Amino acid sequence: MKLQKPIFHNDWQQVVGEEFEKPYYLELRAFLKEEYAIKTIFPTMGNIWSAFEHTSYQDVKVVILGQDPYHGPDQAHGLSFSVQPGVPHPPSLRNLFKELKEDIGCDKPKDGTLTKWADQGVLLMNTVLTVRAGDAHSHRNKGWETFTDRVIRKLSEREEPIVFVLWGRPAQTKKRLINLETHDVLEAPHPSPLSAHRGFFGSRPYSKVNSLLQSRGQQPIDFCLD
Repeated sequence: MKLQKPIFHNDWQQVVGEEFEKPYYLELRAFLKEEYAIKTIFPTMGNIWSAFEHTSYQDVKVVILGQDPYHGPDQAHGLSFSVQPGVPHPPSLRNLFKELKEDIGCDKPKDGTLTKWADQGVLLMNTVLTVRAGDAHSHRNKGWETFTDRVIRKLSEREEPIVFVLWGRPAQTKKRLINLETHDVLEAPHPSPLSAHRGFFGSRPYSKVNSLLQSRGQQPIDFCLD
């Protein structure tokens, strides 16, 4: 079965485009079509692929991997941990900004929109890309994990090193897919209030990412948003 048009408008289409014709994805697509028709699903259908549109395959320097999208109104827009402009910061994002302040001194921004990171080569991806409103993990085990596994495998195949930042157990299950001889992995508990005090706070991920990038002659990420 051939798709009528490409999903991506950059090099991701060549990298993972064949996934969209595989049986698991066709089942996932049918499930999503029904879900979007009868329920409220986040992000909106037009924003599912935002992370890939903002950060092309060849431009990925860092991957920040979360779990599934925010399930509150108007929050998720396709980038892990990011919210749309003007939306109050969810607890996980507040903790993310607390650590950012402690780590490298960036003040808490007014908007919690992380497109500035994405446009510098930070792929902000969740392990599952959609969720029902008010129902965390409701799209788990529907096929998204197979797709995001493939994404991580294809990134791992790159010769240029990438820094993978894995927050929480669902993200950390992807470590097995990463070539640790080529790439760097930083792991910490999820920044959720349920787990942040078990090691996310004090993990200093932002300075560690930039130290790794600079050690191989790459431009550091400007994580400060305001």
